[in-house]
Amino acid sequence: MADVFDAEKRSDIMRQVKSKKNKSTELRLIEIFKQNGITGWRRNYPVKGHPDFVFPKKKIAVFVDGKMWHGYDWEHQKHDFKSHQDFWIPKIEHNMERDFEVTQDLIELGWLVLRFWDFEIKKDVATCADKIEQAYRNRTESEAKDAEIQID
Repeated sequence: MADVFDAEKRSDIMRQVKSKKNKSTELRLIEIFKQNGITGWRRNYPVKGHPDFVFPKKKIAVFVDGKMWHGYDWEHQKHDFKSHQDFWIPKIEHNMERDFEVTQDLIELGWLVLRFWDFEIKKDVATCADKIEQAYRNRTESEAKDAEIQID
């Protein structure tokens, strides 16, 4: 079926759609953090790349990536797009490039970056939380002290 809007109008409409992020997945992690006494995390912390969770004192950034939007198993997945491939494929490939660049930039600034796929958290949130807790407990504040905070 042909789109009833021209490309410019469709772009304007799509620009108005605001992400709810991985809210349910993030809420599950928050619940586990609270149950296990994992403290020091912040959401919406102004650091490059907008991590889902940041532990500022330890300079740990945690990202929860949706498998579609961030290109999980991309070589297989990109063939699943039946319409608007000329829009979606470059968009998701751009997301993947940006994720890589953000990760590298944060590492260069002394941050520890943890990335999880949303389905990993849905499948086994406790194991993901354990990995975050282990990173938090093992990372000394002196390792993080010299890292600069990169504000967007």
